[in-house]
Amino acid sequence: MAANKPTSSSSSPPEVTDETQDWIFGAGSGWVEARTSCDHLNSLSPDLLHLPTPDTPCSRCQNPVENWLCLCCKEVLCSRFVNRHMLMHHQQTGHCLALSYSDLSVWCFCCEAYLDAQIILQLRPIHQTAYILKFGEAPPLPQL
Repeated sequence: MAANKPTSSSSSPPEVTDETQDWIFGAGSGWVEARTSCDHLNSLSPDLLHLPTPDTPCSRCQNPVENWLCLCCKEVLCSRFVNRHMLMHHQQTGHCLALSYSDLSVWCFCCEAYLDAQIILQLRPIHQTAYILKFGEAPPLPQL
């Protein structure tokens, strides 16, 4: 005779942890949901239609790749994976919005989140200009 095992009808549902929810919603796979709003957009530079080119080196160490554009003052600085100059710039100045020239993503250091540059109206022209500078053509229309 088999030992009495609890059946699925008599056992309670498994507890869902924050880690499990992160995995279910994509964080475990590296997928990140970009925010569609940010309280720091008022710090954007008024002249972001004239951007430095994506091949501009870091203004501090001259690193040629993995660079970010500060969207507050337009300084080009390297990523946290190189010499951390953009991160230090944020810590020294409080400038919190930056565009990656690697993948054209926008990061808010204050929100600690990526921002959807194709959905947020204030960021869309910046993304379009950077895309044209990088690829020589207009970006595809966003899927809304």
